[in-house]
Amino acid sequence: MRNILSEYYGTPLIPRVAYPSEGFKNGAGFFRFGPNLVCYGECSRGVANDISNSEAFDVSKAITIANSELHLPFDIGKVIENLRRERYFRKLSGGPKGGTQRGWIRRCYYSVRELLPIWFRRYLQRAYLRDWRTLQFPHWPVDFTVDSLHESLMRMTMIAQGRDRVPFIWFWPDGAPSCLMLTHDVETAAGRDFCPSLMDIDVSHGFRASFQVVPERRYKVPDSYVNEIRTRGFEFNVHDLNHDGRLFEEKTEFLRRAKKINEYAKKYEARGFRSGAMYRNQDWFEALEFSYDMSVPNVAHLEPQRGGCCTVMPYFIGKILELA
Repeated sequence: MRNILSEYYGTPLIPRVAYPSEGFKNGAGFFRFGPNLVCYGECSRGVANDISNSEAFDVSKAITIANSELHLPFDIGKVIENLRRERYFRKLSGGPKGGTQRGWIRRCYYSVRELLPIWFRRYLQRAYLRDWRTLQFPHWPVDFTVDSLHESLMRMTMIAQGRDRVPFIWFWPDGAPSCLMLTHDVETAAGRDFCPSLMDIDVSHGFRASFQVVPERRYKVPDSYVNEIRTRGFEFNVHDLNHDGRLFEEKTEFLRRAKKINEYAKKYEARGFRSGAMYRNQDWFEALEFSYDMSVPNVAHLEPQRGGCCTVMPYFIGKILELA
């Protein structure tokens, strides 16, 4: 397995891990690592098809150590990748049928959205999201499952190898305890016109933010607007193509749009991207030519597309750095 501890912590510590000799006979499903960590993937101890039954498959006591080697009933690297890439989502949303139903509702909404008054849009959005408090996973308001799995692997590896300390590279510059990203999505002409005032507010508090700008249909993007953002020390990024909610609806159309999005990235020398309304399909991101993306939320109970990457730390999707 790749050294996921080195990728996450920047440490030379190499875990020695053994998996069941018979492999994983079950398909992917939900199980627990302790009472609070929900995992998704294959597991030799069995899996549940839904979150509510996953407590019956707690693997925390099935992990053993022998000859400095960890014996795990699941592939922790694959589980981490499954969570980051939201591969649990189809089962979480009720399988193909549930996902199809929500997709049909979404398509109907966006086909008439521009004709609806704002108050009625908000009413429909509240109705669509009314069940958000009942969702068990990812954990609201912030999900640390991926980060907790890395911590557990680090701790178990240190125990297995008889270490009480290991060197690693701290996450943020100058020993800072955390990192903050300030971003502004500019979705309307009124929002575009308010950007100079918003920059004044940011500067007064010592911030420099990134502005995600819709390049087509919503409003004009004059060179003077782009230059003002840049000359004042802010970042200019691309926000979808036209913000119609259909970027990831169908792959052929997505690839056509991605080509145009990449052209705008070159035109504006933009390094970052965020999709409209946080719609996403991480398996398609390879078609986008950006340094980083900001389309995957940590937990998405109140977004049109549910799910979440279950981590507060950056991670790579191919060559693109995902900033959740």
